[in-house]
Amino acid sequence: MHILAALFIENIEVRPAPGPSTRLDLTGAHFSTAAPAPVPVTIEPHLVVIVHNPPDGRPDAALETVYRRDGEQIARNVQPLSVEPGKFNYRLVRAELEFLDYGTVEAHCRIDLGPEIVVPFTLLPPVG
Repeated sequence: MHILAALFIENIEVRPAPGPSTRLDLTGAHFSTAAPAPVPVTIEPHLVVIVHNPPDGRPDAALETVYRRDGEQIARNVQPLSVEPGKFNYRLVRAELEFLDYGTVEAHCRIDLGPEIVVPFTLLPPVG
């Protein structure tokens, strides 16, 4: 099993398509956001991780996401992942991220201790 993509998003919708096939409609993909209030603030961005299991792959694995700021772990999420061989799936990962100052957090995503995909998320000062 391997990760195809990982993005912070506002919304995801799954819809059928002819084939049978499935479409993932992702909206609001982003890598930064303005804080809802001055720091300190806690936010819960939505991270979607899209995975593929090759035809000869095992159907079960673990998805681990470690959030780091300046190399230090600030949150961690581990969840089971079940994907039929030859198919695709996705998981939503949520974490409460506390920001004492504006800056960047990196989400390090991997399956079964495999290679990581790193997705940055930057909190900006509030607008207005």
